[in-house]
Amino acid sequence: MELNNQLKALADKIILLKDKIETEESTKHAFVLPFINILGYDTYNPTEVVPEFTADLGLKKGEKVDYAIFQNNEPILIIECKNWKEKLSVHGSQLFRYFHVTKTRFALLTNGIHYQFFTDLDEKNKMDQKPFLEFDLTDLRDNVINEITKFHKSNFDVNNIITNASSLKYIQEIRKQINEELTNPSNEFVKLFANKVYAGRLTEKVMEEFKELVHKGFSQFISEKINDRLNAAINKEAQNQLEDLPETVDDESKINTSEEELEAYRIVVAILRRKLPTDRIVCRDTQSYFGILLDDNNRKPLCRLHLNGSKKYIGLFNDNKTEAKQLLNSIDDIYLFEKELLETVGLYEVE
Repeated sequence: MELNNQLKALADKIILLKDKIETEESTKHAFVLPFINILGYDTYNPTEVVPEFTADLGLKKGEKVDYAIFQNNEPILIIECKNWKEKLSVHGSQLFRYFHVTKTRFALLTNGIHYQFFTDLDEKNKMDQKPFLEFDLTDLRDNVINEITKFHKSNFDVNNIITNASSLKYIQEIRKQINEELTNPSNEFVKLFANKVYAGRLTEKVMEEFKELVHKGFSQFISEKINDRLNAAINKEAQNQLEDLPETVDDESKINTSEEELEAYRIVVAILRRKLPTDRIVCRDTQSYFGILLDDNNRKPLCRLHLNGSKKYIGLFNDNKTEAKQLLNSIDDIYLFEKELLETVGLYEVE
């Protein structure tokens, strides 16, 4: 828990300060060295954290890597740093050259925000082209924090990390492929499903149509699965909010929140939770509409649901925060406006 809190504090610091950091050297001092400290290594002890680490590479002398972390007089992790504004690329990296002439099994490439950990799974003593652990420090998940913990000074065990590194590497690559296929389905992926549901010839036009259908199908499927898991908790939260409404106000006493409105609310939460914690997505029923707000703030509407008339509508908000109603044949059609709902969140993220 302490490591978790320390990483979160550093992430908050990065978000606050990054626009004021201009150089690679500043990135090191403001972002990278605090990360090394969080791992339990003393950045002021030159026998433990060695800056400008030099290892002679044949005829090439004097090249340096930014940091090397030592244990028992041996390097256990070499680190190359970039300016936080730079994208990471291992091509041309000195990490490759240093890796095979030191006894370390691990290398880290970072710009202080994005971190890539490498080892030698593919060929012994030769750094892999792809990292086995990769993360954004400002967007950490619990499973990633668990892997970071293994590099803490008090936990560091080469064999333990290496044993898990292979599965981590391939799971990470598989997740990337899944994300790519769901975002921009390949022809092979589209054909896999089109062949199962379409009896005709898969012409170029048909494939283009199915590409969109596969994308929407998976988006709806994932949203519904998330929705199913959230149902009980969100329903309880919504009911509690409604119970907290004052009973003495005449207008509010006329409000009757339907199960359909609550179900539609759960669908919206299932979509928006990709960008927002669920506790920031708050419902507020009125006589005219069922409102869904960010942080329970009337000035931050995420959408409005108009479900009590003969026709059903969802009210979406543009850049000017003007509501535009869209017809719903059923509340399941809310999934069709996933993109617009997620874009609405961006209206308030810049405030």
